[in-house]
Amino acid sequence: MAASLFERFLSEATVPDPNHHLGIEELFGLYISWCHVQQQDPDSERDFRTAMKKHGIDASATGLRKTGPAATDYILASYPALP
Repeated sequence: MAASLFERFLSEATVPDPNHHLGIEELFGLYISWCHVQQQDPDSERDFRTAMKKHGIDASATGLRKTGPAATDYILASYPALP
């Protein structure tokens, strides 16, 4: 069975880190950046939140850290004053 878009996102843009808090809003922003990098149309925030719940991602303390090209895109998009 092929990995879902959300499974790909989690495996390519996040790494487990029990000492790091990545809130659901920040995680959704990372997902948008990941979709941009992958040239994919993102699903709605509602669908994203539902998928994260199905994957056991807790909105209050995910234990995940950003990584990869999507993390770079997210950071640059979050701070447009950076060169």
